[in-house]
Amino acid sequence: MKVTRRGFFKITAAGSTSLAALGFSPAEALAQARQFKLQRTSETRNTCPYCSVGCGLILYGLGDRSKNSRTAIIHIEGDPDHPVNRGTLCPKGASLIDFIHSPDRLKYPEYREPGGTGWKRVTWDWALGRIARLMKEDRDRNFLAQNGALTVNRWTTTAFLAASASSNETGYLTVKVLRALGMTALDNQARV
Repeated sequence: MKVTRRGFFKITAAGSTSLAALGFSPAEALAQARQFKLQRTSETRNTCPYCSVGCGLILYGLGDRSKNSRTAIIHIEGDPDHPVNRGTLCPKGASLIDFIHSPDRLKYPEYREPGGTGWKRVTWDWALGRIARLMKEDRDRNFLAQNGALTVNRWTTTAFLAASASSNETGYLTVKVLRALGMTALDNQARV
């Protein structure tokens, strides 16, 4: 059967008229509002972890927020209220949801013993306690209070590299604490 353009419109009009006669109105079905996919989510603001720019993010999580449940991140976008990026994201920041849901993402501290070949999982308390203990031992062993008659209060054997995703306030506090310890080798990816 060969249908012309005019014939197609006639068939379509007749079909929709017959559906309306049977009580089915496609206008009502088409007018039904769809649910917005972020309607039931919670918003969390954060900073992109990739580079030293420090773009703002909005993470949308879906979950009931009960005590023992985990919220699943379902969408990430740039924060339009953030002064750095004003809602825009680079390709790496835009693909951050893949980083979050990656099966290879490290979610806990690991430790490899000196001379060991494999990593073993440790607790956060153990890892932070070990770092603090090693820093104290090194500071006690290498702290230089005087350089001749001059008071210098220096600790030159340990360095600190801060993250770029920190806020200005966090960077300020980091510098204050490390300078109070006497640390001289201090750097930040964002060059704060």
